[in-house]
Amino acid sequence: MSHFSYRNGVLCAENLPLSDVAERFGSPTYVYSKAALTENFAAYADACKRAGHGDNQALVCYAVKANSNIAVLNVLARLGAGFDIVSGGELQRVLAAGGNPRKVLFSGVGKTREEMRLALEHDILCFNIESIDELDRLNEVAGAMGKIAPISLRVNPNVDAKTHPYISTGLRENKFGIAYEDALPAYLRAKSLPHLHITGIDCHIGSQLLDDAPLLEALDRLIDLADLLAAEGIALHHLDIGGGIGIAYNNDTPVAIGDYLGRVFQRIDTWRAERYDGKPIQMLCEPGRSIVGNAGVLLTKVEYLKHGAEKHFAIVDAAMNDLMRPAMYEAWHGVQAVAPRSEATQVYDIVGPVCESGDWLARARELALHPGDLLAIMSAGAYGMTMASNYNTRGRAAEVMVDGDQAYLIRKRETPAELFALESILP
Repeated sequence: MSHFSYRNGVLCAENLPLSDVAERFGSPTYVYSKAALTENFAAYADACKRAGHGDNQALVCYAVKANSNIAVLNVLARLGAGFDIVSGGELQRVLAAGGNPRKVLFSGVGKTREEMRLALEHDILCFNIESIDELDRLNEVAGAMGKIAPISLRVNPNVDAKTHPYISTGLRENKFGIAYEDALPAYLRAKSLPHLHITGIDCHIGSQLLDDAPLLEALDRLIDLADLLAAEGIALHHLDIGGGIGIAYNNDTPVAIGDYLGRVFQRIDTWRAERYDGKPIQMLCEPGRSIVGNAGVLLTKVEYLKHGAEKHFAIVDAAMNDLMRPAMYEAWHGVQAVAPRSEATQVYDIVGPVCESGDWLARARELALHPGDLLAIMSAGAYGMTMASNYNTRGRAAEVMVDGDQAYLIRKRETPAELFALESILP
């Protein structure tokens, strides 16, 4: 997280001390670095260009579910990003942020008729279809609108991503995608439906992968299937390799984006040269965490220190409703003092005020702390605010974007009155 570093003894976001952010906006607050977002997206875009795959041959579609703040989406839209969405609400966020609907992929297993109509009205790039029933529904909806829906089938290649079971998506036991052995009949059915147009093939096997071997294995299976489709007269315009590349949370060493994409393009280019006379096919990918994960921190304040016979607790003003990943996945996040103290340390569990034993953000961290100290929960840019809730009637945190030495409020903190504004009392 090179854009979060210490200067003069204070942890900064780019050129701005996080203590200044807390003084101005309070805590808990999500703080994002615009420079980190830009740099992380460029890792994908530049790798595509180095491989000779420009805008017409490669499209990086950011996975909106990782962080859907419209300021984040706008930064990426300005850089030329496409977007991978999983709901009609996410499509409306992309549009509000200035994203191009012609660069939008619509994934997800439960698309409603209303969501399909919204996407067709805005002429999105492609629907990633995940079941035969969905094929039939989209054909019906498109027909009623007098439109032809562009589709890709999300194929489940039954490749083990060797990641946490809650974020594994490419095995037969998972709810996602169409089974590999059923993919050819599903494509033939799609070909027969009058209001669908087959444009590509897609897979996504899981998240937080540190090794690209499973991803490349899935790519090989897609290539084999694409050849079977060609033999049936089904030509593909794009091949969507999904996302899943991980980030460093705790001394992890994820594969370098450039190295991974280099291997992807080498396989695709060799395949097209050997079997299709070098005719190009567009490569799409759907990164999320690897673009925003290490571009953000959760800033929180120590309220109390509680010392026990077996454990010491630092009770902070952020909680599991602000950052669900530790409670849900037992996920590890680094914790850094914003202004470290040069005194004896203690081993603390960092916990929140929510009335649940599962309300913890970090365990067994060695820190020197006083009440009122500020902490930064690191690598919190992905699946932090998007998974936040209002449990215990807690307003969701503020969000701030730092650009150089300037901080911009991109989402204000929720108030209790706003939380029950949509509720009503019986007469």
